[in-house]
Parts: sequence; C-alpha cells; structure tokens
Amino acid sequence: MANRRQFLAGLLASGLAPVPTWADAGSPAYLSAARLPDETYVLTGLDRQGAERFRIPLPARGHAAAAHPTRPVAVAFARRPGRFALVLDCRDGAVLARLDSPEGRHFYGHGSFDASGQYLFTTENDYDAGQGRIGVWDVAAGYTRIGEFASGGVGPHDMKLLPQGGFVVANGGIDTHPDSGRLKLNLPTMRPNLAYLSEDGDLLDMVDPPHHHASTRHLAVRADGLVAVGMQWQGDVARSPALVGLHRRGEPLRLLGDASALEGYVGSIAFSGNGTQVAITSPRGGTLEVFDAGTGALVQRLAEQDVCGVVAAKDGLLATTGLGRVIHADRSTRLMQTAQLAYDNHLIEIAPLS
Repeated sequence: MANRRQFLAGLLASGLAPVPTWADAGSPAYLSAARLPDETYVLTGLDRQGAERFRIPLPARGHAAAAHPTRPVAVAFARRPGRFALVLDCRDGAVLARLDSPEGRHFYGHGSFDASGQYLFTTENDYDAGQGRIGVWDVAAGYTRIGEFASGGVGPHDMKLLPQGGFVVANGGIDTHPDSGRLKLNLPTMRPNLAYLSEDGDLLDMVDPPHHHASTRHLAVRADGLVAVGMQWQGDVARSPALVGLHRRGEPLRLLGDASALEGYVGSIAFSGNGTQVAITSPRGGTLEVFDAGTGALVQRLAEQDVCGVVAAKDGLLATTGLGRVIHADRSTRLMQTAQLAYDNHLIEIAPLS
C-alpha cells in the first residue's frame, strides 16, 4: 500500500493538491549550515530577524546550500572536497534525493538552481584532468544528472546566476584531489579568474585578478549585474593585496580597500539590501568590512570573532558567527540573536528582497 508521501506525491503530480511553498517550512529567509555542541551538523533556516525556523540533521559538515526558488527544498553541499549533496524537504527534513558526484569528480560546496527551479547547477572538479566543471541536474526527473560543461578554469568554487542570463563562476585556480584531502596541489602555477558563461556553457568573457595567488572564491551579484568577488590569498599574508573586487563585463576588475585586517582570507561577500554597499567577512581576521559600492570607500569595520556568513537584509546586512551570534549591520550594528550553534561559512538568501 502506498505510504503517505507517495500518496501526496501522486496528488501533486495530478495537480489535485496545493504545491508546497516556503511558507510551509516556516517562511525562512536564509539557510546556513551549522555545528551543534555535540559535534553533529545541521542545516538551519533563519528568518529575517535571525530567528531559527527549522533544523535538519546533516551527515557531516556542510558548506553552502542552494534554495529552490519556490518550493521548500534545499540542497546541502558537503565541504570541499565532498562527494555528496543532499536534497532536503525543509518542512520535515526528509531526504528527497542524494546527489553523488560522478566518477572522477568532487563537489566544491556550492551550487544554484536556475530561476525556474527546473535545473540545479553544481561546481565540480574533474580531478584527473585538473579542470573545473559545472554539473547539470534535472529537478523534475528526480535530480538526475543530465550533463556538464567547462567552468572556464580550475577550481570553480562559487557560481551565481546573472540577471541578464548565464552565469558567473569564481574559478579559484587551485587544483585539488580527494586522495590529498584539502591539500592545494598547484600553488606555484595557479591561475584564478572570473568566468562569464552563457546558459549553454559557452565562455563569454574572463577576467584575471592582478595577482595569481589571489584565489577568487565567493560571489555576490547585484540586480543590475554588478559582480562582487571575495578572494583568498595563497602567498605570504603580510604581502596580501586587496582581496575584494567589483566587476562588470568588458571592464577591468576594481579592487576595494586593503587586506590589513583579513589575514589573507575573505569568507563571504554580499551586497546590502539596497545594493549601495558591499560587505565581506574574515573569520580568520575576526572582522566584517563594508564598502560603498559606488566610491569603493570603507564605511564600516566591525570586529567580531569568527564572523563569516553575510547576506542582504532589508536595512543593511545580516551576519553570522561561529559562536552562534546573528548580527544586523547598518548605521547602528546590533545583536539580533544568539544560539547554541556554530554557524558555518555562508548565509544563503532564499528569495531576493522585494
């Protein structure tokens, strides 16, 4: 006899049952992986005030997640060089599918649905060839892998959809292999870039950072297509250049600020809710920095231990820390929540601010 889930799935397929939405999962605004005090791991949903809406167990440490644009479904990615990603029903924590990277591939911890929610894209490493790939998964077919295309470089970490169509990919330039754990195999010859790809995976444009040891890692995209990139320095920290950049296709990369407080490491990057500011975090440096996106001027520097996740909020930015703090940064930075959670690297926005 069919169980309840099979019955409901049949109703949905026939159009006789209402399609679930994020409201059915408590109307969360953000996703974050986290660690509990007992050293187990979860995916959490937070509202715009930083309050927890749900908590779903994970089998190991997570990194980032992808949120379906309409349904209460999230894909939780293993930390690099992980081989799995879990598709989760955020209403009850049920595992809807497990994505295993194909032979010769590993995930880089990030991915994104397309705007329709029909396809999922994942950043991956072809570790025998030492080349980046973008995996393509068909959602309606039960997250079946249907293809892949080149990422435009080596070590694609983060990727984002562009408002005008296509993708931007942060190819960090670093070659890795599962047999070597998190060891970086090609630092002397690494070559990071930002690659712009069409919907079909054709390389449209590429820009290199000024220094080949500045690994492009994390991305944010403004509604008008302006791209912000956070980098991680793979050389002597004392000689690190600026690690924050803004870019438009056809223009040079514009660097912001300096790296004096970052310990060579940008953990996350985000535009503010109104798009006028861009923020970066450095858990190693214990700092959050906010820049004017127009002038490039530093407008705020906040000392906060183990801060890493950052995302747009209605009035400014929201940030999370490994100590369980949720902070709202605007003209008057203030603590929103404290939880018994060690929040991981990223806050993922489920739906853009309206």
